[in-house]
Amino acid sequence: MSSSPSIHPSSVADTGAIIGAGTKIWHFSHIMPEAVIGENCVIGQNVFIANKVVIGNGVKVQNNVSLYEGVICGDEVFIGPSAVFTNVINPRSAIERKNEFRTTRIGKGATIGANATILCGIEIGTYAFIGAGAVVTKDVPAFALMTGNPARQTGWMSEAGEKLELKEGLAVCKVSGMEYQLENGKLIRKV
Repeated sequence: MSSSPSIHPSSVADTGAIIGAGTKIWHFSHIMPEAVIGENCVIGQNVFIANKVVIGNGVKVQNNVSLYEGVICGDEVFIGPSAVFTNVINPRSAIERKNEFRTTRIGKGATIGANATILCGIEIGTYAFIGAGAVVTKDVPAFALMTGNPARQTGWMSEAGEKLELKEGLAVCKVSGMEYQLENGKLIRKV
């Protein structure tokens, strides 16, 4: 049975924010009134979660991350320290563009590395792995390993977060023993 959420006294969770059981919110964070955070999440120090952000269950958001309106995280997503998200493609200080916010979706089990930058309107597939410092400018397939600036696919990752070595379109995760197959440019976990 999950416990009530735990919010550090230095953090602010505005009235109306939905925070699931067992979630821990650490120092100096701010959760806006229309944010939704699932159960058993860990929200690190100095995190900002804007209105209409949706975070699934078991998500870990590390220190110094701001999740702006339009970000939707599936379950078990990991967001590394100081990762950057945007919600407008062409911001200008003097021009109001709140009606142009773009949705960014992060699939179940995906990892966003430290200091990565995710442009708005991107879809990151399930169990994708965004390397530290990568700048993601386009959609990312499930299980893809993305590195660099701009981010390019440099491999495939298992659900366990291990780089896969494909041989004739097949791979076995060294940690879990799960099998994967490449079909029409997409990696699929065999059942």
